[in-house]
Amino acid sequence: MRDPGRVLIVGAGPAGLGAASRLLEAGYPDWLLIEARDTAGGLASSVLDERGFTWDLGGHVQFSHYGRYDLALDRALGDAWLWHEREAWVWILGRFVPYPFQNNLHRLPEAVAARCLAGLEAAAARPLERPARDFGEWVDSSFGAGIAELFLRPYNLKVWGYPLESLGLSWMGDRVAPPDLERARRHFAARRDDVSWGPNRRFRFPLRGGTGAIWSAVAAALPAERLRYGTRLQRVDLAARSIRLAGGERLAFDHLIATLPLDRLAAASDGLSAAALSAAATLTHSAVHVVGVGLRGERPADLATKCWIYFPEPASPHFRVTVFSNYSPHHVPEPGCWSLMAEVCESPQRPVEAGRIAAQVLEALQADGLIAADAEVASLWHRREEHGYPTPYRGRDRALAALVPELEARGVLPRGRFGAWRYEVSNQDHAYMQGVEAVERLLGVGDEPTLERPDWVNSGALLAAP
Repeated sequence: MRDPGRVLIVGAGPAGLGAASRLLEAGYPDWLLIEARDTAGGLASSVLDERGFTWDLGGHVQFSHYGRYDLALDRALGDAWLWHEREAWVWILGRFVPYPFQNNLHRLPEAVAARCLAGLEAAAARPLERPARDFGEWVDSSFGAGIAELFLRPYNLKVWGYPLESLGLSWMGDRVAPPDLERARRHFAARRDDVSWGPNRRFRFPLRGGTGAIWSAVAAALPAERLRYGTRLQRVDLAARSIRLAGGERLAFDHLIATLPLDRLAAASDGLSAAALSAAATLTHSAVHVVGVGLRGERPADLATKCWIYFPEPASPHFRVTVFSNYSPHHVPEPGCWSLMAEVCESPQRPVEAGRIAAQVLEALQADGLIAADAEVASLWHRREEHGYPTPYRGRDRALAALVPELEARGVLPRGRFGAWRYEVSNQDHAYMQGVEAVERLLGVGDEPTLERPDWVNSGALLAAP
């Protein structure tokens, strides 16, 4: 095993905790983890509001591409899990349509369904003269005008907050359900729902405490003397290999595993070249507003088994709503309560009026009939996270190639959802394993397949690995 010297970890989200857990497992003694917040979890934290409702910072579920990650979850919470069969739906034209949308066109009005299917058939029959140049072009050429205009274009604009033509293609992998014309035809002809696509069709969720319970448990298994909460990084001196904390204290490192957002890391780093700083300035992201609606009374029957719902239409500010109380009965303060959790994208091209967004979400949910007009709202909770989604814009890979090697040459390894800035490997399992694999690289006992071979990892190649 190679000696990597003094290892500092910045951030106690899944990536930072994965790195710390691997160092502990290896018996390596010289490391420290610092976290700006008072608790572990980062974007995978959970909040108990003053009315007794539990909320996640977005629609998180636990499914895995790694056997090793599954073992980490088992160690964290033992048998305190609930398992769910995924039911993802689209709310459109005043009705629910199962996801994947293109495989469930029979749920649409007849004329609309016929147009969508005709567009899908036309797209399949049209030979491609060249590969698509951007995500918008790929959507149009793969699905045809009907599905693109009705669902995929408006929905993705609400998710990303940027035009689809500005998005690249390298992120897609298992994130987007590809068109399968014969499958779509079969289900359309049989008027049969198709809900089985995707790697998260069966997932687990903590019995208590929301997603954050996982990361609190992982952090609790680490030596307390190696964790410093409420400790914010101020500057990174790349030449001296040291960091300065907000209070002025300096800490030296031989290697720094940095899980804070890459744009913030670059801005805080002294010694980067002009080319690297220019690349960092192009990094694009969106913020997310999470709005929790806690209710008293009976949950509507048509929400009884649903997990989450996509909202492509402009009347709803949110792009997704999770029936969060369906994940665990302990997300609500007492029997007779239930909850919905909405996510709203904010970007420079999609501004959000933060002071009004919670009320706007509630009004839209009532207008769509998901909440009865006379339902008792017991809690209306709102949280904004500046870094919600790392945007896979067309110039992303060039920017990362200009920035990341320069940081790594100075001993700084940016990892995690926003550290690596790669949406295709930004789930909790990916982020945790980025931390694990970064340590294995430093120790000389492994490589980093999550970053180096994302399609291979997402194919399930590591599910059986211990």
